[in-house]
Amino acid sequence: MRFVSLLVLAVSLLTANIATADEHWTIVHAGQLLAVPGQTPTTNQSLVIKEGLIEAIREGHITADALDVEGDVVVITDAAEKFVLPGLIDMHVHLSGELGPTSRTEGFFMEDSEVAIRATMYARRTLEAGFTTVRDAGADPLMMTGLAASISKGYVMGPRIIWSGPVLITGGHGDGSGYRDDLVEMFRAKTRCDGPHECRKATREAIRMGADWIKVAATGGVLTDTDTGTNQQMMADELEAIVATAKVMGRNVAAHAHGTDGINAALRAGVRTIEHGTLLDDESVRLFNKTGAYYVPTMLAGQTVMEMAENTDILPPKIAAKALAIGPMMKAAMTRAHKGGVKIAFGTDSGVSAHGDNAREFALMVAAGLTPMQAIVTATVNAADALSLSDTIGTLEPGKAADLIAVSGNPAEDVSLLERVEFVMKGGVVVKR
Repeated sequence: MRFVSLLVLAVSLLTANIATADEHWTIVHAGQLLAVPGQTPTTNQSLVIKEGLIEAIREGHITADALDVEGDVVVITDAAEKFVLPGLIDMHVHLSGELGPTSRTEGFFMEDSEVAIRATMYARRTLEAGFTTVRDAGADPLMMTGLAASISKGYVMGPRIIWSGPVLITGGHGDGSGYRDDLVEMFRAKTRCDGPHECRKATREAIRMGADWIKVAATGGVLTDTDTGTNQQMMADELEAIVATAKVMGRNVAAHAHGTDGINAALRAGVRTIEHGTLLDDESVRLFNKTGAYYVPTMLAGQTVMEMAENTDILPPKIAAKALAIGPMMKAAMTRAHKGGVKIAFGTDSGVSAHGDNAREFALMVAAGLTPMQAIVTATVNAADALSLSDTIGTLEPGKAADLIAVSGNPAEDVSLLERVEFVMKGGVVVKR
């Protein structure tokens, strides 16, 4: 994939026609404003924006003259009768693909460049669904650096991307399985490792290639075509070496983990987030609270693969069996974590589910025991904190990015409204209205 980044850039320059934030002032009228999720919404507010950042929040629906500044002032009234809240954050997506009838074999037929261009489509769908920031949880480094850079420079439309470089063990989750042996190399990560010394090197290599985070697979996974289960597979010394190496290089680690033993080993090693956490137990809850790690539940992925296993023949038998075993357990894990006071950050594993359907996770969270407001907090305040970006995103306050969305009605009363976002602004630029 040596040329993917350049190709994304070149094609984007030819096809994109996207406005960018400039030095002009913008006023956005809000009917109701949830500036800080978890607090009480206010009514009839105006967000004053300059160069993509929130300058102030003023009472009432002010006019351009009220600013008393030189230069153009654009007044946006689309949300004047709607409910406005911060742009949403998804901690676990895979923008490079989407699970379906051909997803396991498309790597044999699709050019790397086509995969990259398709990822821009998925990125746009995600943004238009109201998710202005995502963490991609493991993808080809050249493709992801090219996509993230193209979005940040305005060549294509998509969410702000924080991407995770995969560090995986031989034969574990994410290491090419289920194919002829001479074809497996096509699906293996460049940063595969075994033992603490190799895993230190792989972590450094992932960071050298530009990874913002490191993603490990502490346990087996559902969508790897083996019958090796979903319990711990990465050894404690490997996990500890990865976390320590990432830490000294200024990176955090996300751990895919289903089985209890793998969850707890990853938490003891010091990971920042646990993805899925299907079989977390009371000891897991204690470790979460002791370390301050975040739980990223991804219940939508569990529901998606369970429904596929029950109703289609898309999934191979080994994968289908794991999907039917793991899927039903995710709601109970979420309930246990919430009752135990574990910090929760919103994540969907979109790419397993369809890109753009991310907000369906909210209703699943509420069904597991969260209030609608608590669910909103996980996708704003909590996710920003988990990413160490609370000074930039997660709330609508002066000095922060003008990332905001609007819906008709109060999502703190009916969280399903977030599945129908009507207005999206990212960095002061309107991307859906």
